[in-house]
Amino acid sequence: MGFGDLKSASGLKVLNGFLSDRSYIEGYVPSQADVAVFEAIGGAAPAADLCHALRWYNHIKSYQSQKNSLPGVKKPLGQYGPSNIADTTTGSAPAAVAKDDDDDIDLFGSDEEEDAEAARLKEERLAEYAAKKSKKPALIAKSSILLDVKPWDDETDMAKLEECVRSIQMEGLVWGQYDKVGTDLLEEQITAFEDFVQSMDVAAFNKI
Repeated sequence: MGFGDLKSASGLKVLNGFLSDRSYIEGYVPSQADVAVFEAIGGAAPAADLCHALRWYNHIKSYQSQKNSLPGVKKPLGQYGPSNIADTTTGSAPAAVAKDDDDDIDLFGSDEEEDAEAARLKEERLAEYAAKKSKKPALIAKSSILLDVKPWDDETDMAKLEECVRSIQMEGLVWGQYDKVGTDLLEEQITAFEDFVQSMDVAAFNKI
């Protein structure tokens, strides 16, 4: 498994294809899997034509201040991505723990065990919370919103702009339907395609 070399254009292209029908690397919420892949890419965002990877990158970037609290356990890059592609990202292999010739004790073992236990407890609590929440009848409020997305000029590739905007995936958002999604968050993700989008306005907002 893997994405190839995530520091290269070919690796980012694989990631873009992988995210074409996914919001996250694993599951349905941001997790340590997203943190691992995000950190492997480095500081440079994917190119604008890789709209799925760019949408995901900007979304995970917004979690950087709380990345250590995201659920899950970070695994090697070779355990994420398409099954038919190997990971070749430079520096992605886990570093070996240095051992003293006279002492075979792994000084980091206890920390890893504690981190794994903390992650397990957190996942259990999240599961319990989700189970309790699922038992409560939810009042679903729906809205119909017409967005006016402005290109930079008349030479902007409007088909590509539409593809980028429609690549945005959020819980409760279906293009043609609109449920549980804040307009501020949606505007932030749309204007992240800065090569195509100058600005965005809400042209109409109606409760259903």
